[in-house]
Amino acid sequence: MPDQAVPLTAGNSRVKEARKLHRRPERSGRRCFLADGPKAVEGALGAGVVVEVFVTPDAARQYADLLVGAPVTLVDDRALGGLSDSVNPAGLVAVCRFLDRQLPEAPRLLTIAADVRDPGNAGNLVRTTDAAGGDGVVLAGDAVDAYNPKAVRASVGSLFHLPVVTERDPAAAVRAAQAAGLVVLAADGGGEVDLFEADELLARPTAWLFGNEAWGLPDELGALADHRVRIPIPGRAESLNLATAAAVCLYASARAMMNG
Repeated sequence: MPDQAVPLTAGNSRVKEARKLHRRPERSGRRCFLADGPKAVEGALGAGVVVEVFVTPDAARQYADLLVGAPVTLVDDRALGGLSDSVNPAGLVAVCRFLDRQLPEAPRLLTIAADVRDPGNAGNLVRTTDAAGGDGVVLAGDAVDAYNPKAVRASVGSLFHLPVVTERDPAAAVRAAQAAGLVVLAADGGGEVDLFEADELLARPTAWLFGNEAWGLPDELGALADHRVRIPIPGRAESLNLATAAAVCLYASARAMMNG
């Protein structure tokens, strides 16, 4: 438990400074971000990037084992509510340093997400890539910030398990993956390859290329991929959302690689 007897209020200068990290320019300038909730804080502590954990007295007792040895500061509920972007805050938010990780030299499975704007989708892509045994995520083009609080929370700790990097030029991300020996597969509803008939292809080291939530992949970017792959839809739905499509594709690769 921290030494101070009285929890800090929302008006405290340290709380105010931490609250500014909800803004991307502030995160970029200070190279720090907020990790909200026990899974995110656990991941951040494991990665050794925690600067300070703001925690309510109740949460300090509930998560006492998790917070052993952590730089903990007590805050009241209102101060914590200003730091968290959750509807029902769990009571602990950590200020963390940027992770600054690089992709491995010989990856087997990568996700390249071009122009993904929704932080929940970005966090879900990181989480799904992690769950499928992927080696990293590239947020390419005009993409959401990986350290957006909603993206961090949606990753449920996976942000701290694998490298997440940015590349302003999506075409450069595709070419870099190909140069690293990966087959780039563009997820495309009109693709020439049926996902359910592509096990031999999927067993190879792969980078999956996904587009924006609303308009998908631009034709010129999809044309740079080695293959365009469609997910069969036997039902009447028009399409799958980005997070679901990514899960289907990444797990198809994971299965093929395990069986290959």
